[in-house]
Amino acid sequence: LVSLCQSGVIHGHHDNHIVDYYAHPKYAFDYTVSDYHTGDSKSQWETRDGDVVKGQYSVVEPDGSVRTVEYTADDHNGFNAVVKKTEPKIPEYSHYEAKVPEYSDYEAKVPEYSHYEAKDGGYGGHEEYP
Repeated sequence: LVSLCQSGVIHGHHDNHIVDYYAHPKYAFDYTVSDYHTGDSKSQWETRDGDVVKGQYSVVEPDGSVRTVEYTADDHNGFNAVVKKTEPKIPEYSHYEAKVPEYSDYEAKVPEYSHYEAKDGGYGGHEEYP
């Protein structure tokens, strides 16, 4: 083997692999991620029809704004992208006025007490101990 390598006589094996450069590639995909635990929120879709690729992806930035990129790519125009940023949505709060309680001139009645006298000596008929 060493003598063959030194003389340059080694011949490699070549496949006659035919590549079809005229094939018409076509695909479409999309996905969405909404992970409330990590705060990761993004989406993407893309299509390809021959040499034309179109797509869009969006990601929610840490400040709550959404960055969206729409892109196209083809042999004539190359890769082109348009980036849009949407400001974060601020929750709308309705105006609420607490009602002040209304007070009336209510006067609580004081309970009336009467005096009670036992008729049997005060201990249910039993006399006090001497």
